[in-house]
Amino acid sequence: MPQFVTRFAPSPTGLLHAGNYRTAVFAYLFARHTHGTFILRIEDTDKKRSQKQYEENIIETLNWLGLKPDAVHHQSEWVGEHEKILKEFVVRDIAYVSREKNENGEERNIIRFRNPNKPITFTDIVRGDITTDTTDLGDFVIGKSFTEPVFHLANVVDDALQGVTHIIRGEDHIPNTPRQMLIYHALNAHLPQYVHLPLVLAPDRSKLSKRKGARAMLEYRDLGYLPEAILNYLAMLGWHPGTDEEMFTKEELTQRFTLEQVQKSGAIFDDTKLRWFNREHLRKVNGEQFTANSKKYFSKETLACLEKTGRLEKVLPIIRERVETFGDITEMEAADEFAYYIHAPEYAASGLLWKKCPDALLTIHRLKTVREFLMALPEAEWDAAEIKNALWEFAEREGKGNVLWPLRFALTGRDKSPDPFEVAGILGKDETIKRIDTAVGLLSKE
Repeated sequence: MPQFVTRFAPSPTGLLHAGNYRTAVFAYLFARHTHGTFILRIEDTDKKRSQKQYEENIIETLNWLGLKPDAVHHQSEWVGEHEKILKEFVVRDIAYVSREKNENGEERNIIRFRNPNKPITFTDIVRGDITTDTTDLGDFVIGKSFTEPVFHLANVVDDALQGVTHIIRGEDHIPNTPRQMLIYHALNAHLPQYVHLPLVLAPDRSKLSKRKGARAMLEYRDLGYLPEAILNYLAMLGWHPGTDEEMFTKEELTQRFTLEQVQKSGAIFDDTKLRWFNREHLRKVNGEQFTANSKKYFSKETLACLEKTGRLEKVLPIIRERVETFGDITEMEAADEFAYYIHAPEYAASGLLWKKCPDALLTIHRLKTVREFLMALPEAEWDAAEIKNALWEFAEREGKGNVLWPLRFALTGRDKSPDPFEVAGILGKDETIKRIDTAVGLLSKE
């Protein structure tokens, strides 16, 4: 099998979003699947708009996603070749210099490709044969000057010189292909295979863009998404494995990915679906990694308090069941969902009364009975499962809401929280009994 070469060729003129990086994912996976080469080419010849910070962001994002290129090129390194080709084309009468006015009304020399005005057909791996009558293109511009090649020429020259065998890009580039094939013919270079991917769409089925709320990829990192989940989701945008499977590791994607399974229809980027992918991947993260990542999303104060009381390791399993991203931990803290693990809640006595039984005397009796059951539970057996076993028969006899609501509220002071067995297990026996006593005292005053 010949050595296949793919490339990802972004311009460092802004932050790229999921639609851009989906192309990188497909190019990378195809190269790895075929034991080929994956090139990153920074197309930085637009000196006015290209910025180093955007280039660094591109490289950082690819590394975060695990898409490390085999080689990195800058288009600016090849400007000498572009100038050489432009001049050679003029000498060979493949192109000519035209005196024209630019957008500012200034006259300057433009280099135009002499169109042979013939039909061009290419076979797209996704879409099959596509034919274009190049007569409609006219004599198109390939250089604003000999030192300023336009996209069509620079792109083709770079791909040819770097041995790119498969041009993997969005379907919005299909109209560019006939011009670029004419340039390939003029260079006497071997034509690559073209793969035009379906567009990544916003939920309203328009092209995904920053105007439509698309995030820069590293924002997802900062929000607590796993790179494995992002990679998995991007790979599923326009590619179908041939089964109902959706969850893949990077290694599994590399083994399974083929260009023949790329679909023609556009793929919708859905944040809700992405959160689902992330949740599924979170479940596979080992405990040590989950703990280390979780700590980054607590405030320093909350983290210190949870660690000081020894409750952090007990809280994390509950958090793991509830969150879809690590960033959800920050939102949970902002909603005071960890406060009751740190200090006793303050609340009005009326909050302890279950809506179906707003009887203070009965509630006091039930809380006192719960206290007796819990006092009888040995400290060594104090965990959520044993606490539930100790109370469950009583709760079923009295009515679960009648027993568990006041217990939950006594421990947390909140209408919504993890079940009281889990909370009591985390708080410990002494603190649980203390909070029940506080609740009974408040109700007695009423």
